[in-house]
Amino acid sequence: MNGIGSSEPGLRPIEEVAESLGLDREDLVLYGRETAKVPLTSLDGLKGRPDGKLVVTTAITATPAGEGKTVTTIGLVQGMGRLGAKAMGTLREPSLGPTFGIKGGATGGGRAQVHPMVDINLHFTGDIHAVGAAHNLLSAVLESHIAKGNDLDIDPVRIMLGKAMDIGSRELRHIVIGLGGKASGGVPHESSFMITPASEISAILALANDLGDLRRRLEEMTVAYDNQGRPVLARQLGCVGSLMALLKDAVNPNLVQTAEGQPVFVHGFPFANIAHGTNSVMATRYALKLADVVVTETGFAADLGAEKFFNIVCRQSGLEPDCVVMVASLRALKMHGGKAVEDCHLPDADALERGMSNLDRHLSNIGRFGLPAVVALNRFYGDAAEELQMVLERLRGMGVEAAVSNVFEDGGAGGEELARKVLDVLERGEADFHNLYDCSLGIREKVETVAKKIYGAGQVIFLSSAERAIDAAEEHGYGRLPVCMAKTQASLTDDPRRRGAPEGWKLTVREVFISSGAGFVVPVCGQMNLMPGLPKRPSALDIDLDEDGKVIGLR
Repeated sequence: MNGIGSSEPGLRPIEEVAESLGLDREDLVLYGRETAKVPLTSLDGLKGRPDGKLVVTTAITATPAGEGKTVTTIGLVQGMGRLGAKAMGTLREPSLGPTFGIKGGATGGGRAQVHPMVDINLHFTGDIHAVGAAHNLLSAVLESHIAKGNDLDIDPVRIMLGKAMDIGSRELRHIVIGLGGKASGGVPHESSFMITPASEISAILALANDLGDLRRRLEEMTVAYDNQGRPVLARQLGCVGSLMALLKDAVNPNLVQTAEGQPVFVHGFPFANIAHGTNSVMATRYALKLADVVVTETGFAADLGAEKFFNIVCRQSGLEPDCVVMVASLRALKMHGGKAVEDCHLPDADALERGMSNLDRHLSNIGRFGLPAVVALNRFYGDAAEELQMVLERLRGMGVEAAVSNVFEDGGAGGEELARKVLDVLERGEADFHNLYDCSLGIREKVETVAKKIYGAGQVIFLSSAERAIDAAEEHGYGRLPVCMAKTQASLTDDPRRRGAPEGWKLTVREVFISSGAGFVVPVCGQMNLMPGLPKRPSALDIDLDEDGKVIGLR
């Protein structure tokens, strides 16, 4: 049976996994046999240790099914372990929205998974629920303040904080609340729900350096605007202490293991097309003290998760990557070469060659940050050996390190060649990491820098609503924050239908909002929403509990 106190065959007790990192039983808060939280009080004693090397896993622009970043990250850690390296992974926690929507799970796959898989994919240690509770408490205090006199003169039309839940529910994107007249005690106005990982508190938890930083960031959240157009901050509502109480356990990283017993922190869960899309800073920072090599995964393709990791997370945390692993697949390359997604499993050398433009663009972008890259060509069942070889030879001709990754089928053994190449790059010490832009630039200039240098746009169009929001942000002192671009993950452009690596197109910024607690400005490009909906046939229809009490249908 899966769940608290359950056991999956072949897994080590979590105390043994912790011991391999130099942690004692007293350093752990157990959540069953195979999961533990490691309190910050236990990890603080590691601060004097030297840091290990940091490897960042990203990808080319993926097919709808994804290219296997999580599988590759886990398999790479396993492969390094087989080569004798003391390696550790850091990953985000799966959200119930995608789990019951399209993905059906987010713990890797095949022989490259983190465990206990069922627990991680479902409620895990309750971190996402804690963030949802904190978000909704803040929203409730804000709504109560308006109903009970509104001393802060909050404009009900400009409330920035809706409600949060971790299930995709498109019908809650736009709602009206406060109905029922005086008897209900509410003030009628439009509102919305967002999925919990889209909450700014999710981004704050993942970016906070420690408890003090977490409190400061929560206090600085912009929750509304008053009738004079001035930001209203969470600290003005007086409830940040209660938010801290709700998050007291969620701040502690979660320790689990790969299918081959290597340690992994799974902690934090912000989305990458809306927020910055990486696991918690605290998990990565402490992993670097515990292991010689840490492999962390960024969300979606390199134009989203990796760019934000470099320009936002590294800038705020002081983390410096040493190498990037760029995940690609024959299927995605052929899709970018113009082949229909449903036919991308079929051989097509011409489409494969045309689709290399997308990989070329992402590799070029990594170079803009001064980082070496190794391409992991993730092998899918049925991939033609001659096509894999074609891509490898092309990359060798460009001077790019590359390896076929077969970790899904073979686990760490299928990742040894990739691990060896990454370790060689780390040994050579070629990284000269730097940010893409200086934060002293104005918001428009930072947006244009990302759009033109990373996406390949020729022009940025700011709609009038975005222009007004930028002017207001700069007037209120937020102009020096980095930008966290919100755009589709399906394309380098803001149009999800465009493939390859288009040049000279026009990026449209529709609106801009401030995540002042997280410490970034969010330009919204194209049509984005904070609450996903379920597909016609969601994964929720495949998940069940069998007669023995075992969860089935997760993948």
